[in-house]
Amino acid sequence: MRIGFLMDPLENVRVDHDSTFALMLECRRRGLEVRELRQEWLYVADGRARARMRTVEVQRIAGAHFRVSVDADAPLAELDVLFLRKDPPVDVDFVRATQMVELGPGPLLINHPRGLRAANEKLFALRFPDLVPPTLVARDLPRLRAFIDAQAQAYLPAVREGDKRIILLGGEPLGAVLRVPREGELRANFASGGSAAPALLTPRDREICRRLAPALSELGLWLVGIDVIGGRLTEVNVTSPTGLVEIDALNGESLEARVIDFALQRAGLPARAAAGM
Repeated sequence: MRIGFLMDPLENVRVDHDSTFALMLECRRRGLEVRELRQEWLYVADGRARARMRTVEVQRIAGAHFRVSVDADAPLAELDVLFLRKDPPVDVDFVRATQMVELGPGPLLINHPRGLRAANEKLFALRFPDLVPPTLVARDLPRLRAFIDAQAQAYLPAVREGDKRIILLGGEPLGAVLRVPREGELRANFASGGSAAPALLTPRDREICRRLAPALSELGLWLVGIDVIGGRLTEVNVTSPTGLVEIDALNGESLEARVIDFALQRAGLPARAAAGM
């Protein structure tokens, strides 16, 4: 079985933090064939999506974390599952890539391109106005200033205690981690230096997940990260949600195994493949 990952360059991943890399490691643990794809390697010939693909062996050793065994062009239809994990920006090239991977017969796509195009990570949350803080989205500077001192989103003091990243799989909460901002910083995401702390799911968190689930399912958004601050939904991350590695480390879990189980089962592969090889 062949599992593809459309992602940023494998050379640049942080092996101890990258959720995509954790998924690749889990595939290799099961003996599945892992292929790396990049946005710029996609092309269409005779109406079918194809790409340069690198078949890789991966290990969690920084600086020696992968080895390429095969580097060749192939149709996407050779894959059983393709994880679309390219980081933003969601620009013209990104959108074009999502259109290309849909052409011709192909693998199970996680997340589905139509969902990636439809679910802007800030605007999608606004479909649920009772779940989000008071928010204005505008380009009109006077309007923004009039809203609240030039802030486009109400400041939530609870962010000082951290924002909660919740991973959803098939619309169900898979796990959560509290991202705590470093001293002197309001942003709590890991890219800004935030640290990870254990998090429990509250009834409010579960209600937010329940409300989002039908809309996510309709768009084929199976693996999603949402951010919650003080019981308010602030973001819905659908492109390449992170947090799997941090939740694993805090809770002694293997969320990536459950993600691969889910993907293989949705692809209609034998149960023994989902259980491990």
